[in-house]
Amino acid sequence: MSSAISNVRPDPDQVLVDIAEYVSDHLITSQEALNTARYCLMDTLGCGFEALSYPACTKLLGPVVPGTIVPNGSKVPGTQFQLDPILAAFNIGTMVRWLDFNDTWLAAEWGHPSDNLGGILATADYLSRTRKDSDPVITMRDVLIAMIKAHEIQGVLALENSFNRVGLDHVVLVKVASTAVVTGLLGGSKEDIINAVSNAWVDGQSLRTYRHSPNTGSRKSWAAGDATSRAVRLAMMTMKGEMGYPTALSAKGWGFYDVLFKGQPFQFQRQYSSYVMENILFKISFPAEFHAQTAVESAFQLHPQVKDKIDTVDKIAAIDKIVITTHESAIRIIDKQGPLDNPADRDHCIQYMTAVGLLKGSLTAADYEDNVAADPRIDALRDKMQCVEKPDYTQDYLNPEKRSIANAIQLFFNDGSSSDNIAVEYPIGHRRRRNEGIPELIKKFEINLARRFPAKQQHTILSVCMDEAKLSAMPVDEFVDMLQI
Repeated sequence: MSSAISNVRPDPDQVLVDIAEYVSDHLITSQEALNTARYCLMDTLGCGFEALSYPACTKLLGPVVPGTIVPNGSKVPGTQFQLDPILAAFNIGTMVRWLDFNDTWLAAEWGHPSDNLGGILATADYLSRTRKDSDPVITMRDVLIAMIKAHEIQGVLALENSFNRVGLDHVVLVKVASTAVVTGLLGGSKEDIINAVSNAWVDGQSLRTYRHSPNTGSRKSWAAGDATSRAVRLAMMTMKGEMGYPTALSAKGWGFYDVLFKGQPFQFQRQYSSYVMENILFKISFPAEFHAQTAVESAFQLHPQVKDKIDTVDKIAAIDKIVITTHESAIRIIDKQGPLDNPADRDHCIQYMTAVGLLKGSLTAADYEDNVAADPRIDALRDKMQCVEKPDYTQDYLNPEKRSIANAIQLFFNDGSSSDNIAVEYPIGHRRRRNEGIPELIKKFEINLARRFPAKQQHTILSVCMDEAKLSAMPVDEFVDMLQI
């Protein structure tokens, strides 16, 4: 005999309420967060400009129907495209993630919170171009605040909740965070935000299949663009009155927890504020999956010491082993043996990145291409490498007061000699190295501007971005217009 199931519509899950209240009510007062968001904006756009040099990326951009232009639509920086905000969000999100060079957040779950800029900038630009004279001006300060809040939602959810351990990709958090802040930008109420975010959780979620051997592929470079564009779609549907699902997470048998999270509710380490933006990790000097950043820095430091001992395959044969001392997450995600089939495979292999760093003392996006990977010395070095977890590194990686991403590299030779053991605990993009990192981040932005714009336009863009007051006050459509070619 079955028992009747109550059809009384319940109150919304507290997780949904907390997100909606944060987006609607929380005032961002942290000057550090606002400054960091400005640098994050520069760096994220710069990553997109560099990606526009890669045909594998640009073939995915533009309108679905060639030649389509949307009057008063969102413009895609670095291009001549003007699209509906949903497709523009996909374009921007795909550009900034393509080379795995934008910011990173590492916790129980990892991800790249600046992926949310796709939905944020596309929506803000659309609103700015279509506003009535009586409507408030949408400024770049609104964009910066939305970035801080999207970073915070994605990052706080990631602190204690591992989606990768149940096989889900971290872009679910991009979709949730983008949906929340975009609904807010569109003028949504708390109820609207709850409804929109509930739909983001109800959506089928991306599997991590495309990030892992033997299926690693280029979808990992457009998955976040897909997520942030889906968020804009859900937000716009909600603003037309589409309903939500109050227990999207907790519904027995049918909710996210029971279907996709092994029945476990989310855990939270802290309330939403501006912690994530303040502590965000920038990829400044080279594009590499972040768990390997300090390994590559260690390899760069070792390069002068070992370059003459590894410049031929015959010399590499004299190496007994190369030990990469690392943390558990790196071993789980990027410790790879065997063939690497494409650039997406290579930039998620700690051995490949370390080998290039040892050989060249540098690492660029071009080093993941087939012509570089064909160098037989790379695989000869990879064959000598072994990853070993150091428990202290794993502990400090998870410690909210440290948030380190430590790696060490040492070469051991058949004659009994060895190189120095070079360890780097905090990468240059870490909060603890901001004074060292921000000048390099600005240089990276200048290089990326030069890839796309003539000198006068480069100067105009840079001068606005470096002037906090001027940038914050600028209407979004005027800012985006500066970025057109």
